[in-house]
Amino acid sequence: MFTFIRRTRRAVTRDEAAASVGISRKLAAFHLDKLVDAGLLRARYETPGGIRKVGRRPKVYEPTDAQITVSIPDRRHELLADLLLDAVLTEGADESAAQAAMRTAEQRGRRMGEAARDEARPGRLGPERGLTVCEHLLDECGYEPVRETPTRLRLRNCPFHPLAAKAPDLVCGMNHAFLSGYLNGLEVSGVQAVLAPEPGECCVRLGPSVPAAGRGAGEEIR
Repeated sequence: MFTFIRRTRRAVTRDEAAASVGISRKLAAFHLDKLVDAGLLRARYETPGGIRKVGRRPKVYEPTDAQITVSIPDRRHELLADLLLDAVLTEGADESAAQAAMRTAEQRGRRMGEAARDEARPGRLGPERGLTVCEHLLDECGYEPVRETPTRLRLRNCPFHPLAAKAPDLVCGMNHAFLSGYLNGLEVSGVQAVLAPEPGECCVRLGPSVPAAGRGAGEEIR
């Protein structure tokens, strides 16, 4: 019924909606009002065709401007697409497309971190309080953060899957740059984003910072 109403491009009565899917008017009314409650349709009373007739005017339905996307588990492909679009539009002569993508991802994360800091004004953020603040953004973005220890966050979901599986170097690199930028913008001390891929999870973990000289290339912080 929702598809029928959107394609009709005008207000539709309950009778018309019921006929479009072959159900009773009473059952159509039930589902139409549920769609109104969900914000996908709006309803009013109107005489079809603008012709005034005796009796109560029928209830009619038309689509709203709301856009609703449901994905379980959560996916944020629109964020990835937006970052890639920024990279294409701002790519410098001295950088590759991949470098531009990493730059825009880091810059976006940093701006979001700075905005969160300006709003919350949390003062100095050490590892434990810093990760607590980070959890809000990570949860909103679909990372499904789990606190393994007071100073370590594991991200149970990859918001960019399955695209990350198709181009792991690019997508995981952008993801890492985005989260690193967020930590920097939020000014969290003693925590860093580390690439630590696990099957079925995000490729990045947030954990204690250690000097680069204290670990081998690509070694996970534990």
